[in-house]
Amino acid sequence: MDPCPFVRLIVESLSLKLPVDPSKPAVAGGGIHPSATPCFCKLRFKNFPPQTALLPLSSSSSSAAGADPPLDTATSAPGFHIDPAALRRLSGKPSALRVSVYSGRMGGRTCGVSGGKKLLGRVQVSVSLDGAQARPVVFQSGWLKLGPAPGKPAPARLHLVVRSEPDPRFLFQFGGEPELSPVVYQIQGSNIRQPVFSCKFSADRNCRSRLLPLDFTNTRGWMRTLSGERERQSRERKGWMVTIHDLSGSPVAAASMVTPFVPSPGTDRVSRSNPGAWLILRPNGYSVSSWKPWGRLEAWRERGPTDGLGYKFELVTDGGPARGIPIAEATMNVKRGGQFSIDVGSSLKSPVKGFVMASTVEGEGKTSKPAVQVGVQHVTCMPDAALFIALSAAIDLSMDACHLFSHKLRKELCHDDQDCYA
Repeated sequence: MDPCPFVRLIVESLSLKLPVDPSKPAVAGGGIHPSATPCFCKLRFKNFPPQTALLPLSSSSSSAAGADPPLDTATSAPGFHIDPAALRRLSGKPSALRVSVYSGRMGGRTCGVSGGKKLLGRVQVSVSLDGAQARPVVFQSGWLKLGPAPGKPAPARLHLVVRSEPDPRFLFQFGGEPELSPVVYQIQGSNIRQPVFSCKFSADRNCRSRLLPLDFTNTRGWMRTLSGERERQSRERKGWMVTIHDLSGSPVAAASMVTPFVPSPGTDRVSRSNPGAWLILRPNGYSVSSWKPWGRLEAWRERGPTDGLGYKFELVTDGGPARGIPIAEATMNVKRGGQFSIDVGSSLKSPVKGFVMASTVEGEGKTSKPAVQVGVQHVTCMPDAALFIALSAAIDLSMDACHLFSHKLRKELCHDDQDCYA
Protein backbone atom coordinates (compact mmCIF):
# COMPACT_ATOMS: atom_id res chain seq x y z
CA MET A 1 0.00 0.00 0.00
CA ASP A 2 1.36 3.39 -0.97
CA PRO A 3 0.59 6.31 1.38
CA CYS A 4 -0.37 9.84 0.40
CA PRO A 5 1.86 12.78 1.38
CA PHE A 6 0.55 14.81 4.30
CA VAL A 7 2.37 17.49 6.30
CA ARG A 8 1.66 18.49 9.87
CA LEU A 9 2.29 22.14 10.79
CA ILE A 10 3.05 22.17 14.51
CA VAL A 11 2.87 25.17 16.83
CA GLU A 12 4.27 24.37 20.27
CA SER A 13 6.23 25.69 23.25
CA LEU A 14 3.79 28.60 23.55
CA SER A 15 4.40 31.03 26.40
CA LEU A 16 3.71 34.72 26.98
CA LYS A 17 5.95 37.30 28.65
CA LEU A 18 4.07 40.46 29.68
CA PRO A 19 5.96 43.68 30.50
CA VAL A 20 6.37 44.27 34.23
CA ASP A 21 4.71 47.23 35.92
CA PRO A 22 7.30 49.11 38.04
CA SER A 23 4.54 51.01 39.83
CA LYS A 24 3.35 47.80 41.52
CA PRO A 25 5.13 46.22 44.54
CA ALA A 26 8.20 44.22 43.63
CA VAL A 27 8.14 40.46 43.78
CA ALA A 28 11.37 38.46 43.97
CA GLY A 29 13.44 41.49 43.02
CA GLY A 30 11.33 42.81 40.14
CA GLY A 31 7.97 44.16 39.09
CA ILE A 32 4.87 42.06 38.60
CA HIS A 33 2.78 41.28 35.58
CA PRO A 34 0.11 43.96 35.04
CA SER A 35 -2.59 41.33 34.48
CA ALA A 36 -3.70 38.24 36.34
CA THR A 37 -6.39 37.41 33.75
CA PRO A 38 -6.03 34.38 31.45
CA CYS A 39 -4.42 34.87 28.06
CA PHE A 40 -4.86 32.94 24.84
CA CYS A 41 -3.95 33.11 21.18
CA LYS A 42 -5.70 32.52 17.87
CA LEU A 43 -3.72 31.02 15.01
CA ARG A 44 -4.72 31.51 11.39
CA PHE A 45 -3.11 29.82 8.41
CA LYS A 46 -4.48 30.33 4.90
CA ASN A 47 -7.96 28.78 4.48
CA PHE A 48 -7.69 26.33 7.37
CA PRO A 49 -10.05 26.63 10.34
CA PRO A 50 -8.45 28.85 13.01
CA GLN A 51 -6.93 27.23 16.09
CA THR A 52 -7.01 28.50 19.67
CA ALA A 53 -4.62 27.77 22.54
CA LEU A 54 -4.15 28.95 26.11
CA LEU A 55 -1.02 30.96 26.86
CA PRO A 56 0.73 30.48 30.20
CA LEU A 57 2.61 33.49 31.57
CA SER A 58 6.37 33.10 31.64
CA SER A 59 8.47 34.29 34.56
CA SER A 60 11.20 36.91 34.12
CA SER A 61 13.98 34.38 34.66
CA SER A 62 12.69 31.91 32.08
CA SER A 63 12.56 34.54 29.34
CA ALA A 64 15.84 36.23 30.16
CA ALA A 65 18.63 36.07 27.63
CA GLY A 66 16.39 34.35 25.11
CA ALA A 67 15.95 31.23 27.23
CA ASP A 68 13.15 28.82 26.38
CA PRO A 69 10.26 28.58 28.85
CA PRO A 70 10.13 25.51 31.10
CA LEU A 71 8.37 22.60 29.41
CA ASP A 72 5.85 22.29 32.22
CA THR A 73 4.63 25.87 31.68
CA ALA A 74 4.46 25.91 27.88
CA THR A 75 1.47 24.75 25.83
CA SER A 76 0.82 23.59 22.28
CA ALA A 77 -1.85 24.37 19.70
CA PRO A 78 -3.76 21.64 17.84
CA GLY A 79 -1.81 22.45 14.68
CA PHE A 80 -2.76 22.14 11.02
CA HIS A 81 -3.03 18.97 8.93
CA ILE A 82 -2.13 19.72 5.31
CA ASP A 83 -3.35 17.23 2.73
CA PRO A 84 -1.92 16.63 -0.77
CA ALA A 85 -4.33 19.08 -2.44
CA ALA A 86 -3.39 21.85 0.01
CA LEU A 87 0.30 21.08 -0.45
CA ARG A 88 -0.10 21.61 -4.19
CA ARG A 89 -1.89 24.92 -3.63
CA LEU A 90 0.73 26.16 -1.19
CA SER A 91 3.82 25.07 -3.13
CA GLY A 92 6.15 27.63 -4.66
CA LYS A 93 5.35 30.51 -2.33
CA PRO A 94 5.62 31.19 1.42
CA SER A 95 2.47 31.62 3.46
CA ALA A 96 1.92 33.53 6.69
CA LEU A 97 0.97 31.96 9.99
CA ARG A 98 -0.70 34.76 11.94
CA VAL A 99 -0.91 34.62 15.72
CA SER A 100 -3.12 37.07 17.62
CA VAL A 101 -2.71 37.25 21.41
CA TYR A 102 -5.56 38.22 23.73
CA SER A 103 -6.15 38.65 27.43
CA GLY A 104 -9.42 37.28 28.77
CA ARG A 105 -11.18 33.96 28.44
CA MET A 106 -11.02 31.99 25.18
CA GLY A 107 -14.80 31.84 24.72
CA GLY A 108 -15.07 35.61 24.91
CA ARG A 109 -18.03 35.25 27.30
CA THR A 110 -18.18 35.72 31.05
CA CYS A 111 -21.30 34.66 32.93
CA GLY A 112 -23.19 34.62 29.63
CA VAL A 113 -22.08 38.12 28.63
CA SER A 114 -20.10 38.66 25.41
CA GLY A 115 -16.80 40.43 25.44
CA GLY A 116 -14.03 40.50 28.03
CA LYS A 117 -11.14 39.76 25.68
CA LYS A 118 -8.55 42.38 24.72
CA LEU A 119 -6.03 42.24 21.90
CA LEU A 120 -2.43 42.44 23.19
CA GLY A 121 -0.71 42.21 19.84
CA ARG A 122 0.14 40.02 16.85
CA VAL A 123 3.06 38.16 15.34
CA GLN A 124 3.54 36.61 11.93
CA VAL A 125 5.72 33.66 10.89
CA SER A 126 6.60 32.90 7.27
CA VAL A 127 6.01 29.25 6.33
CA SER A 128 7.30 27.65 3.12
CA LEU A 129 6.18 24.05 2.65
CA ASP A 130 8.28 23.25 -0.41
CA GLY A 131 9.90 19.91 0.33
CA ALA A 132 8.20 19.65 3.71
CA GLN A 133 6.69 16.27 2.81
CA ALA A 134 10.21 14.84 2.67
CA ARG A 135 11.95 16.36 5.71
CA PRO A 136 11.25 18.22 8.97
CA VAL A 137 11.55 22.01 8.80
CA VAL A 138 11.75 24.58 11.63
CA PHE A 139 10.36 28.02 10.74
CA GLN A 140 10.56 29.76 14.12
CA SER A 141 11.98 28.92 17.54
CA GLY A 142 12.26 31.54 20.26
CA TRP A 143 10.80 34.82 21.47
CA LEU A 144 9.06 37.38 19.25
CA LYS A 145 7.88 40.85 20.18
CA LEU A 146 4.16 41.31 19.72
CA GLY A 147 3.20 43.94 17.21
CA PRO A 148 2.03 47.30 18.61
CA ALA A 149 -1.37 47.27 20.27
CA PRO A 150 -3.28 50.39 21.34
CA GLY A 151 -2.18 51.64 24.76
CA LYS A 152 0.73 49.18 25.02
CA PRO A 153 3.98 51.13 24.65
CA ALA A 154 6.09 48.31 26.10
CA PRO A 155 5.54 45.27 23.87
CA ALA A 156 4.85 41.86 25.29
CA ARG A 157 6.77 38.87 23.96
CA LEU A 158 5.56 35.53 22.71
CA HIS A 159 7.60 32.35 22.71
CA LEU A 160 6.69 29.77 20.10
CA VAL A 161 8.15 27.00 17.98
CA VAL A 162 6.71 26.60 14.50
CA ARG A 163 7.80 23.54 12.58
CA SER A 164 6.54 21.03 10.06
CA GLU A 165 7.09 17.33 9.77
CA PRO A 166 6.11 14.75 7.17
CA ASP A 167 2.97 12.88 8.19
CA PRO A 168 2.17 10.37 5.40
CA ARG A 169 -1.20 8.65 5.66
CA PHE A 170 -3.15 5.86 4.06
CA LEU A 171 -6.50 7.00 2.68
CA PHE A 172 -9.56 4.77 2.45
CA GLN A 173 -13.14 5.32 1.32
CA PHE A 174 -16.20 3.19 2.03
CA GLY A 175 -18.05 2.46 -1.21
CA GLY A 176 -21.38 2.76 0.60
CA GLU A 177 -22.92 2.99 4.03
CA PRO A 178 -21.43 0.45 6.48
CA GLU A 179 -24.82 -1.24 7.08
CA LEU A 180 -25.01 -2.03 3.34
CA SER A 181 -21.87 -4.24 3.48
CA PRO A 182 -19.83 -2.14 1.03
CA VAL A 183 -16.41 -2.53 -0.53
CA VAL A 184 -13.67 -0.31 0.97
CA TYR A 185 -11.23 1.34 -1.45
CA GLN A 186 -7.74 2.68 -0.92
CA ILE A 187 -7.32 6.15 -2.42
CA GLN A 188 -4.03 6.84 -4.21
CA GLY A 189 -3.57 10.14 -5.97
CA SER A 190 -6.59 12.03 -7.26
CA ASN A 191 -8.14 9.34 -9.46
CA ILE A 192 -6.92 5.91 -8.30
CA ARG A 193 -9.35 3.81 -6.23
CA GLN A 194 -8.25 0.27 -5.49
CA PRO A 195 -10.49 -2.20 -3.60
CA VAL A 196 -8.72 -3.56 -0.51
CA PHE A 197 -11.44 -4.70 1.91
CA SER A 198 -15.07 -5.75 1.97
CA CYS A 199 -17.52 -5.32 4.85
CA LYS A 200 -20.22 -7.68 6.07
CA PHE A 201 -22.88 -6.16 8.33
CA SER A 202 -25.28 -8.22 10.42
CA ALA A 203 -27.94 -7.42 13.02
CA ASP A 204 -28.54 -10.56 15.07
CA ARG A 205 -30.63 -9.96 18.18
CA ASN A 206 -29.55 -13.30 19.65
CA CYS A 207 -25.85 -12.62 19.13
CA ARG A 208 -24.52 -11.45 22.47
CA SER A 209 -21.01 -12.68 22.98
CA ARG A 210 -19.96 -15.21 20.39
CA LEU A 211 -16.72 -13.32 19.73
CA LEU A 212 -15.83 -12.48 23.33
CA PRO A 213 -13.68 -14.36 25.84
CA LEU A 214 -15.30 -15.02 29.20
CA ASP A 215 -13.46 -12.28 31.05
CA PHE A 216 -15.11 -9.66 28.83
CA THR A 217 -18.62 -11.08 28.83
CA ASN A 218 -18.71 -11.38 32.62
CA THR A 219 -17.36 -7.93 33.45
CA ARG A 220 -19.85 -5.53 34.97
CA GLY A 221 -20.72 -2.70 32.61
CA TRP A 222 -19.69 -4.53 29.44
CA MET A 223 -22.75 -6.76 29.11
CA ARG A 224 -26.13 -6.14 30.66
CA THR A 225 -28.05 -8.80 32.51
CA LEU A 226 -31.03 -10.58 31.04
CA SER A 227 -33.50 -9.18 33.57
CA GLY A 228 -36.42 -7.49 31.90
CA GLU A 229 -35.25 -8.75 28.52
CA ARG A 230 -38.71 -9.32 27.14
CA GLU A 231 -39.87 -5.80 27.98
CA ARG A 232 -36.84 -4.22 26.35
CA GLN A 233 -37.00 -6.09 23.05
CA SER A 234 -38.44 -3.14 21.19
CA ARG A 235 -36.49 -0.56 23.21
CA GLU A 236 -32.92 -1.56 22.49
CA ARG A 237 -30.49 -1.79 19.62
CA LYS A 238 -28.11 -4.70 19.93
CA GLY A 239 -26.37 -7.48 18.06
CA TRP A 240 -24.93 -5.26 15.33
CA MET A 241 -21.65 -6.42 13.89
CA VAL A 242 -19.35 -5.46 11.01
CA THR A 243 -16.72 -7.94 9.84
CA ILE A 244 -13.88 -6.71 7.61
CA HIS A 245 -12.55 -9.16 4.98
CA ASP A 246 -9.45 -8.91 2.85
CA LEU A 247 -9.50 -9.53 -0.91
CA SER A 248 -9.15 -13.28 -0.40
CA GLY A 249 -12.33 -13.29 1.68
CA SER A 250 -10.57 -13.96 5.00
CA PRO A 251 -11.87 -11.99 8.01
CA VAL A 252 -9.17 -9.65 9.33
CA ALA A 253 -11.03 -7.38 11.80
CA ALA A 254 -14.47 -6.84 13.27
CA ALA A 255 -16.57 -4.36 15.24
CA SER A 256 -19.06 -6.06 17.57
CA MET A 257 -21.75 -4.26 19.58
CA VAL A 258 -21.25 -5.76 23.03
CA THR A 259 -23.36 -3.39 25.14
CA PRO A 260 -26.82 -2.66 23.71
CA PHE A 261 -27.87 0.91 23.03
CA VAL A 262 -30.95 1.48 25.20
CA PRO A 263 -32.79 4.67 26.22
CA SER A 264 -32.50 5.90 29.78
CA PRO A 265 -35.67 5.43 31.86
CA GLY A 266 -38.31 8.00 30.97
CA THR A 267 -36.46 9.23 27.87
CA ASP A 268 -35.96 8.26 24.23
CA ARG A 269 -32.19 8.75 24.17
CA VAL A 270 -29.01 6.87 25.06
CA SER A 271 -27.42 8.78 27.94
CA ARG A 272 -23.80 9.20 28.90
CA SER A 273 -24.47 7.42 32.19
CA ASN A 274 -25.62 4.33 30.29
CA PRO A 275 -23.77 4.27 26.93
CA GLY A 276 -23.73 1.58 24.31
CA ALA A 277 -20.37 0.00 23.49
CA TRP A 278 -18.48 -1.78 20.73
CA LEU A 279 -15.41 -3.96 20.79
CA ILE A 280 -12.93 -3.72 17.91
CA LEU A 281 -11.53 -7.22 17.45
CA ARG A 282 -8.37 -8.54 15.83
CA PRO A 283 -7.56 -12.10 14.68
CA ASN A 284 -6.06 -14.55 17.14
CA GLY A 285 -5.90 -18.01 15.62
CA TYR A 286 -8.10 -19.62 13.01
CA SER A 287 -11.41 -19.45 14.87
CA VAL A 288 -13.30 -16.16 14.86
CA SER A 289 -14.55 -16.97 18.37
CA SER A 290 -10.97 -16.71 19.67
CA TRP A 291 -10.36 -13.15 18.45
CA LYS A 292 -9.01 -10.66 20.95
CA PRO A 293 -10.26 -7.13 21.70
CA TRP A 294 -8.02 -4.32 20.47
CA GLY A 295 -10.17 -1.33 21.36
CA ARG A 296 -13.45 -0.37 22.98
CA LEU A 297 -15.77 2.40 21.76
CA GLU A 298 -18.54 3.89 23.89
CA ALA A 299 -21.18 6.20 22.41
CA TRP A 300 -24.18 8.15 23.70
CA ARG A 301 -26.37 11.14 22.82
CA GLU A 302 -25.56 14.45 24.49
CA ARG A 303 -28.29 16.95 25.32
CA GLY A 304 -27.88 20.59 24.34
CA PRO A 305 -29.19 23.35 22.07
CA THR A 306 -28.17 20.95 19.31
CA ASP A 307 -27.81 17.30 20.27
CA GLY A 308 -24.39 15.74 19.97
CA LEU A 309 -22.97 12.26 19.52
CA GLY A 310 -20.60 11.74 22.43
CA TYR A 311 -17.93 9.07 22.22
CA LYS A 312 -14.96 7.66 24.06
CA PHE A 313 -12.38 5.25 22.63
CA GLU A 314 -9.79 3.33 24.58
CA LEU A 315 -7.19 0.71 23.81
CA VAL A 316 -7.75 -2.64 25.52
CA THR A 317 -4.76 -4.00 27.40
CA ASP A 318 -3.90 -7.46 28.66
CA GLY A 319 -5.25 -6.34 32.03
CA GLY A 320 -8.81 -6.47 30.72
CA PRO A 321 -11.60 -3.89 30.38
CA ALA A 322 -10.83 -2.17 33.68
CA ARG A 323 -7.30 -1.32 32.49
CA GLY A 324 -8.11 0.34 29.16
CA ILE A 325 -6.13 3.35 27.97
CA PRO A 326 -8.37 6.25 26.82
CA ILE A 327 -6.99 7.97 23.72
CA ALA A 328 -10.01 9.83 22.28
CA GLU A 329 -13.11 11.48 23.71
CA ALA A 330 -15.24 14.19 22.11
CA THR A 331 -18.69 15.17 20.84
CA MET A 332 -19.88 15.85 17.30
CA ASN A 333 -23.03 17.56 16.06
CA VAL A 334 -25.71 14.99 15.17
CA LYS A 335 -27.20 17.21 12.44
CA ARG A 336 -24.01 18.27 10.68
CA GLY A 337 -21.91 15.23 11.53
CA GLY A 338 -18.19 15.72 11.90
CA GLN A 339 -14.92 13.87 12.16
CA PHE A 340 -13.93 11.14 14.56
CA SER A 341 -10.25 11.67 15.27
CA ILE A 342 -7.48 10.09 17.30
CA ASP A 343 -4.59 12.53 17.59
CA VAL A 344 -2.47 11.92 20.67
CA GLY A 345 -0.06 14.54 21.97
CA SER A 346 3.05 13.94 24.03
CA SER A 347 1.23 12.10 26.81
CA LEU A 348 3.60 9.58 28.37
CA LYS A 349 0.69 7.39 29.43
CA SER A 350 -0.36 6.54 25.90
CA PRO A 351 1.41 3.83 23.88
CA VAL A 352 0.52 5.71 20.68
CA LYS A 353 1.54 9.25 19.80
CA GLY A 354 0.92 11.72 17.03
CA PHE A 355 -1.79 11.44 14.42
CA VAL A 356 -3.40 8.00 14.50
CA MET A 357 -6.56 8.20 12.40
CA ALA A 358 -9.54 10.28 11.33
CA SER A 359 -12.88 9.25 9.86
CA THR A 360 -15.76 11.34 8.54
CA VAL A 361 -19.25 10.86 9.99
CA GLU A 362 -22.32 12.28 8.30
CA GLY A 363 -25.22 13.74 10.27
CA GLU A 364 -28.53 12.00 10.90
CA GLY A 365 -30.54 11.24 7.79
CA LYS A 366 -27.61 11.72 5.41
CA THR A 367 -25.90 9.10 3.26
CA SER A 368 -22.60 8.25 4.87
CA LYS A 369 -19.59 6.82 3.03
CA PRO A 370 -16.82 7.28 5.61
CA ALA A 371 -13.49 8.63 4.38
CA VAL A 372 -10.68 7.30 6.58
CA GLN A 373 -7.12 8.52 7.14
CA VAL A 374 -4.60 6.34 8.99
CA GLY A 375 -1.08 7.39 10.00
CA VAL A 376 1.58 5.27 8.29
CA GLN A 377 3.45 4.62 11.54
CA HIS A 378 0.43 2.75 12.92
CA VAL A 379 0.13 0.29 10.03
CA THR A 380 2.59 -2.56 9.53
CA CYS A 381 0.25 -4.92 7.64
CA MET A 382 -3.22 -5.07 6.11
CA PRO A 383 -4.92 -6.39 9.29
CA ASP A 384 -3.65 -3.27 11.12
CA ALA A 385 -5.42 -1.06 8.59
CA ALA A 386 -8.53 -3.24 8.85
CA LEU A 387 -8.82 -2.44 12.58
CA PHE A 388 -9.21 1.26 11.77
CA ILE A 389 -11.76 0.45 9.08
CA ALA A 390 -13.77 -1.51 11.66
CA LEU A 391 -13.52 1.36 14.13
CA SER A 392 -14.70 3.80 11.45
CA ALA A 393 -17.72 1.60 10.76
CA ALA A 394 -18.51 1.42 14.49
CA ILE A 395 -18.50 5.19 15.05
CA ASP A 396 -20.60 5.71 11.90
CA LEU A 397 -23.15 3.12 13.02
CA SER A 398 -23.19 4.69 16.49
CA MET A 399 -24.86 7.73 14.94
CA ASP A 400 -27.75 5.40 14.02
CA ALA A 401 -27.64 3.48 17.30
CA CYS A 402 -28.01 6.77 19.23
CA HIS A 403 -30.92 7.93 17.07
CA LEU A 404 -33.86 8.96 19.22
CA PHE A 405 -35.98 5.92 20.07
CA SER A 406 -39.11 7.89 19.14
CA HIS A 407 -37.88 7.71 15.53
CA LYS A 408 -37.62 4.69 13.27
CA LEU A 409 -34.46 3.14 11.85
CA ARG A 410 -33.88 2.06 8.27
CA LYS A 411 -34.67 -1.58 7.53
CA GLU A 412 -31.02 -2.72 7.26
CA LEU A 413 -30.51 -1.87 10.93
CA CYS A 414 -33.69 -3.46 12.26
CA HIS A 415 -34.50 -6.89 13.63
CA ASP A 416 -37.56 -8.66 12.29
CA ASP A 417 -39.73 -7.61 15.24
CA GLN A 418 -38.85 -3.92 15.15
CA ASP A 419 -40.52 -1.06 13.32
CA CYS A 420 -38.35 0.51 10.67
CA TYR A 421 -38.43 2.49 7.47
CA ALA A 422 -38.95 0.55 4.29
